[in-house]
Amino acid sequence: MEEATYRVKAVADSWKNLVVSVPGSKSVTNRALLMAALSDGPCHLTGVLFSDDSRYFLSSLKSLGFDVKWSEDTKEAWVVGCFGRIPLSQATINVGSAGTAARFLTAMVALSDGTYRVECSAQMEKRPMRPLFECLSRMGAEFTFLKEEWHLPVLVKGCGVKSASVDLDISKSTQFLSALLLTSPMLAAGLEIRITSEKTDGSYIRITRKMMEQCGVAVRFDGQCYHVNGGVTYHGGEYAIEPDVSAACYFYAMAAVTGRRTVVSGVHRGLMQGDMKFLDVLVEMGCILEETSEGIAITGPARGELRGVQCNMNDFSDQALTLAAIAPFANSPTDILGIGHIRAQECDRLHAMGCALHNMGVEFSTTDSSIHIEPLTKEQQEDLEKEGVDRIIHTFDDHRVAMSFAISGLRLDGVVIEDPMCCRKTFENYFEILDRIIQSVS
Repeated sequence: MEEATYRVKAVADSWKNLVVSVPGSKSVTNRALLMAALSDGPCHLTGVLFSDDSRYFLSSLKSLGFDVKWSEDTKEAWVVGCFGRIPLSQATINVGSAGTAARFLTAMVALSDGTYRVECSAQMEKRPMRPLFECLSRMGAEFTFLKEEWHLPVLVKGCGVKSASVDLDISKSTQFLSALLLTSPMLAAGLEIRITSEKTDGSYIRITRKMMEQCGVAVRFDGQCYHVNGGVTYHGGEYAIEPDVSAACYFYAMAAVTGRRTVVSGVHRGLMQGDMKFLDVLVEMGCILEETSEGIAITGPARGELRGVQCNMNDFSDQALTLAAIAPFANSPTDILGIGHIRAQECDRLHAMGCALHNMGVEFSTTDSSIHIEPLTKEQQEDLEKEGVDRIIHTFDDHRVAMSFAISGLRLDGVVIEDPMCCRKTFENYFEILDRIIQSVS
């Protein structure tokens, strides 16, 4: 699918019972790839996500000299770890628009004893990196910024230190902390990180810690400081990557707004991804959750009559756009709080929400860190549909904007997604699956 736009078709008589599969988790895939490269030998990863982000990560590891092979057909990757060392002492890597690759691999090369050039997309050039650069500079790494100061692209001279004790602010992104924790086995004598921001923990940090512990590296956290002992290494072997709960939530949201039932294969309680919290939000909005042998099922309320909610989404903010996309079809207002940091993600996501809601005829108001969304009454929705005009969703080259607001089009005629294939970043066949769903009930 290469079309410049995607016209969503509203579904009047929707599916009765939909079962879908989603790719592997982007967050888990990229962490697993980094740990495999730093491990003590051969690693075999299954359930790997293949998307623009993960391909940049794989190609970067190959550019650094690692023995890396993969099969997109079977969703597998094989990486031979080098005991915390980078095979090549000089190389150029390109992380594209992948925030995790940018932060994780920058930390990796900065803690080595080599010299590396880190290139990226124009989108990634704008994303925040300063707290990580400052922290790594204090550890002894040297950076030559090739365009804007404190941003990629950059030339990195690694510090090759044995141990470190550093301060770090994670208010703009917890990926800075994950990057340092994941690369800590490169420091022979250990690492201590003191968090200076009000936020000291988060769902993605908990994923990082759990995965590190699964692979043999323990992280201690006393509420303010993170500690990793020296003399540790990741153990190679088999690692199964969880299904992407972020992707699953789009299909659960489709069930919510259509009043139907959706099962996502392989998604069960106990998965470590923070977006599992979004399922509880859907229950609060009136959906029914069931655990089945195949995966969790969500059934929307009859005729998709959802309840509005007030929700702090700081810890699972990737789903803020999804909630914004279904909030207009609730029977009362929705307030999404704690999302100021999403202004500095792939795009200013709070602004993107407002643009999409405005073009859909939805009333809303924003602050620096929240959005208030009024519901569309039945009469308002009927009036909007009588207008017979296209409601263009500008995606700002952001995959989550495209995938989230396509859901709105299942309830409101005329929704058109601009540049749908920006979803290549994490879920390249999303709109093909949506096509099949719409066609099956048309």
